[in-house]
Amino acid sequence: MATKIRLQRHGRKSYAFYSIVIADARAPRDGRFIEKIGTYNPNTNPATVDLNFDRALKWVMTGAQPTDTVRNILSREGVYMKKHLLGGVAKGAFGEAEAEAKFEAWKNNKQNGLNALKAKTEEAKKAAAKVRLEAEKKINEEKAKALAEKKAAEEAAKAAAEAPAVEEGAEATETPAVENVAE
Repeated sequence: MATKIRLQRHGRKSYAFYSIVIADARAPRDGRFIEKIGTYNPNTNPATVDLNFDRALKWVMTGAQPTDTVRNILSREGVYMKKHLLGGVAKGAFGEAEAEAKFEAWKNNKQNGLNALKAKTEEAKKAAAKVRLEAEKKINEEKAKALAEKKAAEEAAKAAAEAPAVEEGAEATETPAVENVAE
């Protein structure tokens, strides 16, 4: 019986969530399966993978053929690295303890790379937020300056409009006073 390691789709429309399953090669995608070995959620950033490592390794070692996507997932999780190292142990290239040490070193190196990538992404987000904040402050200052100029122009126009009225009022008060004196 040919077995495949494949994804089985779950979730709602436009929000897929997958189970990683061992199935007969003839079974439909979402049909009958032999064993569920994990889940894959591509909706998160980065994609979340929950995998039973030992069972996945067992099935890969017994010859189950993964689909392309599952092969990439298993490779990222280190199943194929472990298979490669176990192949070296079987050939006598090195001991099991050395293979385990190499796998742990690979795993730690990968984790450090992921942490560095997350830190870089977080730093880029902070820098972008800072740039947006500076741009917004600059725009707000320009708006405040334009508003202040507009208010100053309105005050000047209002003062200019009141000044002739005050002069006319002053002339009007002086004129009757002159008339009163002349009488």
